[in-house]
Amino acid sequence: MKTTLRIVGILLFIPGLVFFLQGINILPGSFMTGDPQWAINGGIMMVVGAGMYLFAKRNG
Repeated sequence: MKTTLRIVGILLFIPGLVFFLQGINILPGSFMTGDPQWAINGGIMMVVGAGMYLFAKRNG
């Protein structure tokens, strides 16, 4: 179970980082570039992913 949580946490964090960077106009190249809504969505995904990863690590 903890391995699954770690994997899902990583799989949420990495795309969340991409969404965040595109939303704040650092990573160009898609319709998300410069849209603050994607920065918010990416930030939420990063927090949830990091939380899942740390929860699994702490309880392991």
